[in-house]
Amino acid sequence: MRKYSRVGILGFLAALYVFAIPCYPQAAEKEKAIEAKVKKFLDKMRNRWRDLNVPEADGKILHEIIVQNKYKKALEVGTSTGHSAIWIAWALSKTGGKLITIEIDEGRYRQALANFKEAGLSEYIDARLADAHRLVTELAGPFDFVFIDADKDWYTNYAKALIPKLAPGGCITAHNVEEPRPGYRGRYRLSGTDEYYEYMKSLPEFETSIHPQSHAGVAVSCKKKET
Repeated sequence: MRKYSRVGILGFLAALYVFAIPCYPQAAEKEKAIEAKVKKFLDKMRNRWRDLNVPEADGKILHEIIVQNKYKKALEVGTSTGHSAIWIAWALSKTGGKLITIEIDEGRYRQALANFKEAGLSEYIDARLADAHRLVTELAGPFDFVFIDADKDWYTNYAKALIPKLAPGGCITAHNVEEPRPGYRGRYRLSGTDEYYEYMKSLPEFETSIHPQSHAGVAVSCKKKET
């Protein structure tokens, strides 16, 4: 039997210990660098977002939901030029996740790619130039966070395609949705959003509400965890 010296064994164990230590300082430095770059970009772009991007207040809501729940597998339907995706991806950079985002318009898609690069978040985003009507049915999932901000009359169809791919405890969020009230049209209500909200409210496996701090109506539907 081969004999090992005490010094050799101690050296071997010390080497294992070094490689086993998580690189917390490096991770913290990377997170700090990303935060600085994202904040600089968002400050530059404040009040300059067009093309139906979300307002800052609603981007912060999406970011908060992901960080609080430690979500890692996110899907966005409707990238536009990337404001909401930046808030989502920034959160995912903290949880170790990644975002798939879908945009059908090539001009907006190209601008979104440039924005993601400038914000320092490209590695956390898989941007797809595609028709979401088709692609959402093809994506395998599972997802733990979904944000829908595309053609409003298709919201319910998106939800029906994605609910089977949503992990227990995950959330589907949707933009420009208000709680229906008789005789009230609302500021942001568009064709299809009432139908979507009523559909999500009808599902017993979900808890659905309008986020109280949303600026332009963020509906949040969280899938109950399996018991």
